Amino acid sequence: MLRKVRKAEPALPETRAKTRGGEANVQRILDAALSVFAMHGFTGARIDAIAGMAGLSKPNLLYYFRTKQHLYLAVLRRTLDMWIVPLARIEAHSDPRAALADYVTEKLEYARDHPKASRLFAIEVMRGAPVLKDLLGGELKTLVDGKVMLLRRWMAQGRLPRRDPHHLIFMIWATTQHYADFSSQVEAITGRTLHHPAFFAAARQSILHAILGPEPPS
Repeated sequence: MLRKVRKAEPALPETRAKTRGGEANVQRILDAALSVFAMHGFTGARIDAIAGMAGLSKPNLLYYFRTKQHLYLAVLRRTLDMWIVPLARIEAHSDPRAALADYVTEKLEYARDHPKASRLFAIEVMRGAPVLKDLLGGELKTLVDGKVMLLRRWMAQGRLPRRDPHHLIFMIWATTQHYADFSSQVEAITGRTLHHPAFFAAARQSILHAILGPEPPS
């Protein structure tokens, strides 16, 4: 069980990772930290173990991330950014059904390719999001508020089925991330994971039918 961590520190300036080698080191550190945090939680994770997995010395790691708290925030932030980008691409000039189909597809791809990141993020949120609360209630809320207004406009125009836009977005998050957060259960029941192309396609189609309904007649 993870114990509550202190409020997140402000992010460090990224000047230390400006070079190509520096950015490569940052990504190696974040990948290693994700594995260690996912296995041991925040409290059980050790900086020297993360440094060793990243192939760096502890002082070298601390050059990029001065505390474990800052590193934990950076790992979670990378996952949030990964999810924000495809949501931000849904814009007023987009075709509504195509935009949501693309969003569902990308979220399923992330669930397939980055399951540990999704599970660590879920653990943080279930703990009350002590590290991410400001980001969730600030940047993410602002983005979602804008997409809710856009979805309402599309629904009023008859371009999408009418339903509560917040719950539509939550449904997409819940269904797509389920395949990462509960992958062991999914595989135990079906014998498949999203790495099976036919299973991925069936999951995608089922989610799209649930949120969009049948294709309108041409």
